[in-house]
Amino acid sequence: MVSAITYKDGKIYSGGKDKQIIVSDPSSGEAERTIQADHLVRAIDVLGDKILCGLLSGSIVEFEGDSPNTLMQGHSMGEAWGLCPIGDDEFATTGDDNMVKVWSISKKECIYAGEVCNENAKPRKGKASTLSRLAASKCARAIAYDQGTGNLAIGHNDGRVTIRSSKEALDDVTATLQDSDEWIETMAYSPCGKFLAVGSHDNNIYLYNVGDNYTHVGTGKAHKSFIVSLDWSADSTFIRTVCGAHELLFFTVGEDGAIEQDQSGATNTTETEWASSSNKYGWLVTGIFPSGTDGTHINHVDHSADGSLVVTGDDFGLVNIWRNPALKGHRPISLRGHSEHVVRTRFMQGDNYIISIGGYDKTVFQWKKA
Repeated sequence: MVSAITYKDGKIYSGGKDKQIIVSDPSSGEAERTIQADHLVRAIDVLGDKILCGLLSGSIVEFEGDSPNTLMQGHSMGEAWGLCPIGDDEFATTGDDNMVKVWSISKKECIYAGEVCNENAKPRKGKASTLSRLAASKCARAIAYDQGTGNLAIGHNDGRVTIRSSKEALDDVTATLQDSDEWIETMAYSPCGKFLAVGSHDNNIYLYNVGDNYTHVGTGKAHKSFIVSLDWSADSTFIRTVCGAHELLFFTVGEDGAIEQDQSGATNTTETEWASSSNKYGWLVTGIFPSGTDGTHINHVDHSADGSLVVTGDDFGLVNIWRNPALKGHRPISLRGHSEHVVRTRFMQGDNYIISIGGYDKTVFQWKKA
């Protein structure tokens, strides 16, 4: 199947499902040259000796001779959700295209890439809605980074969590966790580095001991719906979570990883410092919901490191920046660029950048503070 074709300087350039670019002479009807690409070719342009190709993988590749030069990469199938900072200049993303990628803010490019999974597997229970043609095991919508070990945890849409040894070795799976029955939307390592907390669409929170090869040590079972956000306290003794039923709940975490709901958590944590602030409920963010909405259109929240700003991503394709606290009646600065819902937003580089990732548009944006 031919999926891209162009005519230039007496030659026909075509590309297709066979991942090949063929240069033909229309006068003789013969192929003069064949170039191998690594994905289906969707677009072709030619300038002199250079051939520019857009690939199904989301990459734009330039060929001069037979040597490829990748100019741009991206996610390419279903939706892209996973986003987590790695240090000051780098961040990682995952999506429904069986890819995990690490990006550099300063270089504005993908610096490491790997596969989500090489196995085709379905979830034990509820299935994530996606346009991807790939198995649920090859789709991932949550990712977390541990500063201490350098591990990356990836939450798959079949419910498993895989641990990658480092950002440089994304295909090196050192542990596979299979306690969740449904897909994973949120995960976070504890600030102390001892635990990984996993928020599942089976309504549970799973805790793992990082130092003991990610042994399962506790399960939080208080929510009535799927977990959409999860924050650790700075001292690693509390977790707060939000679910699809609009509940904001608090849990205590013991030194051994035992996790229990604290029904007075809202009161008991009034003086608590939080390592992250991704929850969309609470008095600091009462104004982020426009009138007439039910709260579901806000997909993610983050607070700046200095505490002065709040950023939200919503179903309208907007990245909204608020002064903290974002109270009722306040108005944000709304940044437009994404063509579909924005699922994750994060402040980075001393609050000089906001990174956002779009769901269906599968696009990562860097927003720089002016």
